[in-house]
Amino acid sequence: MPGTPAEPARIASLRSVATACGTQDRRDPDPLQALLDLPGVIEAVASARESIDRLRAHRVVRRHGAAVTTESAVRGAWASAALDGVDVRLVEVRAGEAADPVVQGALRACLGAGQLAETWWRAPLQALARLHVLAAADLVPADRLGRPAGPPPSGRADRSARLDGLASLVAGGSRVAAPVLAAIVHGELLSLRPFGSADGVVARAAARLTLVSRGLDPTMAGVPEVGHLGQRAEYMTALAAYQSGTPDGVARWLRHCCSALALGAQEGLAICEAVLRG
Repeated sequence: MPGTPAEPARIASLRSVATACGTQDRRDPDPLQALLDLPGVIEAVASARESIDRLRAHRVVRRHGAAVTTESAVRGAWASAALDGVDVRLVEVRAGEAADPVVQGALRACLGAGQLAETWWRAPLQALARLHVLAAADLVPADRLGRPAGPPPSGRADRSARLDGLASLVAGGSRVAAPVLAAIVHGELLSLRPFGSADGVVARAAARLTLVSRGLDPTMAGVPEVGHLGQRAEYMTALAAYQSGTPDGVARWLRHCCSALALGAQEGLAICEAVLRG
């Protein structure tokens, strides 16, 4: 599937990542807190926060938030589909002329993510199932929508256990900075491919949803998908590094995701200027 490596040699579990990064040596029970100690991560998180805070302070976000949110979803859907190998013109997506099912699913997922914020932290697996219904409605039969794929191939980490672990983190098991949690959600879902269809779109929508739920970008003014698309080669390379399970690999993925957030905030500012111009 475009957007994720076909057969990564090793997919890291959250537990092995935490162990490798030294969390098990701390009294802090948060399994992700030590990720902030990885090289360059805390600086990348600070830069992402600063960029998003600057966007949130823009007068257009405050006065015309709905228009910004809608355009962010359109651009996010366009970029998310492109990351999965479906290239259409942004103007076609905006005009409703892009009939490709991946594009339409990405648009539904981006637009619907904000409505799932409360469900996301109360019942994360339910929210994931809903995102898959939105993303894959035109891709798979109705009886497969929102349902996990079959057992992973032999030798892979147990998908169900890892999804449960991820859900626990989202539901309050970690209070790590929102950019870090969003990156872990994104990386885990890309690695696990829980539904076997539209998994890239779901992963990116879930990362966006994490930023909303944690209050970092509550109006979804930023467009992190555009940030990933602008660094497409690094997106793939950093994901493979994350899947290696090494501290350096995880750090590379976290830094990349924070960079995408900062670039996505710049895209949000461009949206604000476009709204001002009418």
